[in-house]
Amino acid sequence: LFRSRACVGRSTTGSAEHGHASMERRRAQAAAKQRKPMELRRVSDSQLEMIYLIRPEHLNGAGRLFGGKLVEWMDELSALVAIRHCRKDVTTVAIDNLRFMCPAYQRDMVVLIGRITHVGTTSMEVRVDVYIEDMNGMRHPINRAYFSVVAMDENERPVEVPGIVIETEAQKAEWEAGEKRREMRLQRKKEGF
Repeated sequence: LFRSRACVGRSTTGSAEHGHASMERRRAQAAAKQRKPMELRRVSDSQLEMIYLIRPEHLNGAGRLFGGKLVEWMDELSALVAIRHCRKDVTTVAIDNLRFMCPAYQRDMVVLIGRITHVGTTSMEVRVDVYIEDMNGMRHPINRAYFSVVAMDENERPVEVPGIVIETEAQKAEWEAGEKRREMRLQRKKEGF
């Protein structure tokens, strides 16, 4: 059973600002104590699969599926997975490891599968795998990406999300990899990338 927690930082500025930060920190801690503990949800509770048939309007000038259209579908699916998990509005804040492995063409059936791999205090990581399914039902991978999605309240402010129950070794491995991806995102942000 895994769940990350947020840390409250200390102010390093002057005493007046420090007093204000301390007061805000005490208020946040008191509010956190009054909150009910967030429930935990299983990965399978929010997993989704979507299928698209590639039509002429989805093609680029070279006759292949336009990459931007595929990213749109992936983003839509990741948001739906996150909404099912947290039952709140969400917004995408980052996409990691977007890899185009091979092209898709008109009349190909494209299958997208999304599932939660990691959660923070207000954020969720959603893995989206994309396949082409042939007429025999065989699926061939064409893309994968990890979407960082944040839950939002009615005022469009980040809000706490439920944790996830890790039930398999594969889910545990995804969680641990999600921790590393989160660290890399924070490092890139710190360095201005």
